[in-house]
Amino acid sequence: MRGPKYNLQLALFLVAVPIAIAALLFRFDLRDLFSGVQEGLELKVDLSERKMYVIEGGEVVQTYNIAVGKPSNPTPTGRFRTGRIEWNPSWNPPNTPWARGQKPRAPGDPKNPMQGVKIFFREPTYYIHGTNDPASIGEAASHGCIRMTVDDAVALARRIERAGGSVPLLIEQ
Repeated sequence: MRGPKYNLQLALFLVAVPIAIAALLFRFDLRDLFSGVQEGLELKVDLSERKMYVIEGGEVVQTYNIAVGKPSNPTPTGRFRTGRIEWNPSWNPPNTPWARGQKPRAPGDPKNPMQGVKIFFREPTYYIHGTNDPASIGEAASHGCIRMTVDDAVALARRIERAGGSVPLLIEQ
């Protein structure tokens, strides 16, 4: 006869496995299942269209034109959550070949590639942010980040904050 510890482990296994299989089959975020957030704010990025869709209650409520990563530095695909939001960010060159020789830029510096706001989604490297190069919007021009006009990025960050500060983000080709 097996003890109570075995029975508890078996019960947890029998509950956890179907939930994990459903998450894989139906592609939903388990954190949303357990937080009770089912029909809230979510973001969807279509890299080929260079568009971000803001979805509330299953309906697209806003569409933004964006810039995405170059073929040599692609924007990652998959399911993410937005993370912390940094207002009026500075820019420190990452330790990558493309940034060698670049100088750090203070908030508001016209040469700072991150303008207005930086919304983390895959730390420490990938963000949604306002750009100092609005002509790049609609292009594959970044080093993997999602660029937006400053006004659009600020509006998006405010909307994310109103929704609780972290929302699901789906990035697809």
